[in-house]
Amino acid sequence: MDRARVLLLDAAPGELLAGELERLLGHGLEVTLNLRRVADHPGTRAAWAGRVDFVDVDAFDEPALIAATVRDGRGYHAVKSRAAVPLRAAFLAAATHPSLAHRLRVIGRAGAGTDHVELAAAARHRVAVTHTPGSNANAVAEFALAQLLALTRDLPAQNAAAHRGTWRPPAEPAVELSELTLGIVGLGRIGSALAERAGALGMAVLGLARHPGGAPVPTAPSLPALLATSDVVSLHLPLTPQTRGLIGRTELALMRPGSILLNTARGGIVDEAALAEALRDPGHPLAAAAVDTFEHEHAAFASPLFGVPNALLTPHAAGMTRGAMATAARHCADHLAALLAGRPDGIPVVAG
Repeated sequence: MDRARVLLLDAAPGELLAGELERLLGHGLEVTLNLRRVADHPGTRAAWAGRVDFVDVDAFDEPALIAATVRDGRGYHAVKSRAAVPLRAAFLAAATHPSLAHRLRVIGRAGAGTDHVELAAAARHRVAVTHTPGSNANAVAEFALAQLLALTRDLPAQNAAAHRGTWRPPAEPAVELSELTLGIVGLGRIGSALAERAGALGMAVLGLARHPGGAPVPTAPSLPALLATSDVVSLHLPLTPQTRGLIGRTELALMRPGSILLNTARGGIVDEAALAEALRDPGHPLAAAAVDTFEHEHAAFASPLFGVPNALLTPHAAGMTRGAMATAARHCADHLAALLAGRPDGIPVVAG
């Protein structure tokens, strides 16, 4: 019997690549590695020739991705992404076409969230979609605290001034974290990890959860109530039709004077134009924001927040620690192998 074929659209980087490939091969899978985001093409080819196959395609270019997937009429049983490569209806239709020798059965994400997949189309084509929730919880929680510390202590501006040779002490004394109330929107694995760490640093913590029973911190009765009582608001929600645009002009206007917004969740949750407008307005209660996720990312990266004062922008890097990425890669490989072998018990599968 032919081995199940897996296409790695974007493998774990650097030294983590070997661990991911060995994990997949250990499950008896036939692996094709996309080299586009691999730093050392010649070295990788030399090290893995004969054990894995190779392609070199821009996975964010849908026609190119489709062409690579259906090349020679073989197809793949599974594809894996790390950087949330969009997998939409056209790709799913092509990858499950009856003419292919191997039709797509599983999509795996090494990370939390599956909003990059058109879930309704996946369900129509009977493609299971799995991810690795919780694999980056500690990493993202730490990053949110780093964002908060950078903004409350004005580190970006002080660093820039020092590099210009300017001695720039703070114009006013900074606040300590223990003086602030942190509102966490979403008390899943990441939100709960952040709550634990913030509490250890002396912050008062308030949460908002769909199911407040058993929440690790006191919960607010509503989003407006949380916004009005928090000095810092950190978002930790999946992007769904219900959460898209959750934070817009109306919600930003409810925030406390001098407040800070942190977004390490998904870009579409926040209206970036409204956020930019608020940060440009000296009379607005919002004082600063740290944004790690955007509506348009990767090659299409663009945002109204470019050049806006008091906006700390980073390229969706919150979960990119060695530990988190290694864990996500291993778990994703295990999930793919289990689903391809018809063993779905205990595997997180997202319904369309």
